[in-house]
Order: sequence, then C-alpha cells, then structure tokens
Amino acid sequence: MEAMSANPQPDHVSFTLAEEILRTIYGDDFAGCTVSLDQIAGIISGALQQKAAAETDLLGLYEKVVEAVHLLSTPPDKNKVDETTDLRTLLSERLDAIHAVTAKTMETTARVKALRTTGSENPSGPEASPQS
Repeated sequence: MEAMSANPQPDHVSFTLAEEILRTIYGDDFAGCTVSLDQIAGIISGALQQKAAAETDLLGLYEKVVEAVHLLSTPPDKNKVDETTDLRTLLSERLDAIHAVTAKTMETTARVKALRTTGSENPSGPEASPQS
C-alpha cells in the first residue's frame, strides 16, 4: 500500500471516481466529509497505477513467451542439418524446449490467477518469469 499512500498526481478518471465515491457516502453536498477530493483521487490513482504496472509486467512476459516459441519453431538452416538423425535430434530438443516454455507459462498463469483472487498487490513479480 506504500505506493498508494505516496499520492501520485491524480488523473481525470481518479477524480471522477473519487467524486462519485464521496457523493455516494456523503450525498451531493458532501456534508460532513472531512477528506478532500484530492486525497481520495490520489489513493485511487495510486491503485490504478499499480494495476497498470502489473498488466505491463504480464504483457512483457507474454511477449517473451511468444518470442521464445517463435524462435524455437523457426525451421533450421538447411546447411546446418544434413543428417536425418541430426534433424530428429534438433526437432526433439526444440519440442522439449517449447513444452518447457508452455508448462512454465501455465504455472505462471495459475499463480497469477491465484494471487489475483487472494487480492495480492503484485501478481507478476520476478518469481512469475516464464524462463526455465
């Protein structure tokens, strides 16, 4: 929660949500409200920024997985593999690597889903990396 208490510069969405929350609690005139719209908007803005950062981390992981699978699925250079057994070995190694990447991705996805359902603040930390 530390990042949220730093009160980053709130954006329009944060102010709109803060106003709606305070209006719901105190009514249209905010009678009895002892906190400012800026304070609530800052808290909301911090939470939205944390969520955006987590989504950016997950997108980065997705890009790494796609890049790895793409590299592993690229056909080998014809000049480097001239024996059938060499080709079979290379393809087997690549399939094993693709399997490892996808298995790690499924584990990471399950971990992220579990963290999100428990309300964890950082569902995509370094432990969620899809690399083997």
